[in-house]
Amino acid sequence: MSVLVVGSVALDSVETPFGKADEVLGGSANYFAASASHQTPVQLVGVVGSDYPMEKLEPLKARGIDFAGLETAQGESFRWRGRYRHDLNSAETLETRLGVFSHFRPKIPAQFRSADFVFLANIDPRLQLEVLGQVERPKLVACDTMNFWIESRRADLLELIGKVDLITLNDGEARQLTEKANLVHAAKWILDRGPKTVLIKKGEHGAFMFTQSSVFFAPAYPLESVFDPTGAGDSFAGGFMGWLARTGDLSEANMRRAVIVGSAMGSFVVEGFSLKRLLEISREDIEKRVADFHQLVTFDQALNA
Repeated sequence: MSVLVVGSVALDSVETPFGKADEVLGGSANYFAASASHQTPVQLVGVVGSDYPMEKLEPLKARGIDFAGLETAQGESFRWRGRYRHDLNSAETLETRLGVFSHFRPKIPAQFRSADFVFLANIDPRLQLEVLGQVERPKLVACDTMNFWIESRRADLLELIGKVDLITLNDGEARQLTEKANLVHAAKWILDRGPKTVLIKKGEHGAFMFTQSSVFFAPAYPLESVFDPTGAGDSFAGGFMGWLARTGDLSEANMRRAVIVGSAMGSFVVEGFSLKRLLEISREDIEKRVADFHQLVTFDQALNA
């Protein structure tokens, strides 16, 4: 089954304690698509400016990602420049130039509208709602958001939350949205407003999946080297949604597997700048890392001395 992603296609310039990269592939849609494409066909909708180096997208096209929904508009492409210090959990934004992305109105091609799985990446919730009006009957719709939209488009975001099956956000965003300090209380607040599933990402501390009846936790993978955390959340979402689309199985057990696949993909992307690692790894690499996750959390339940 295919997965449709609607989000940003950008150029990033990133500096970390371990190096720097200039004008490399970035944006939520690119990270999500590169990750999900290891599991399932991906359809991408976004916009770039007339200055975008389209040749840089060729490795993604080679992975089977369908860019029929990528619009080219006259003007400058979306650019982000940021710096990470030794706390790699938070980026210092040095410059954001939205360019043509500031006028983005998603147009879903006819051949994409029947997608079974839809991911609304981090864009204005009003645009995310517009996308929902253009797709048919997906098996699952998931969305992402950020603190800016929570502050400036709260009413629209709450309307969106009532129409999606799953929302993914980090722990700070969950607390900001719900005004609850406790993440269990925050997840329940969100679940009561519509979604069946809430994924709360905690960076290097792992991720929680909440439903009305259960809680599942996946630890972060213990990496020796982290070069660039940019795109980790979108790569997590890509792995998660890609696995669900590949299997077509929305059972609780399979969604737990999807969290682990997402965590594995998030752990790969931070090992290099931009999409480098996501374009290098193989199915065997992913399977081995998922097996490593299993070893991380498996233990003998018996308490007999």
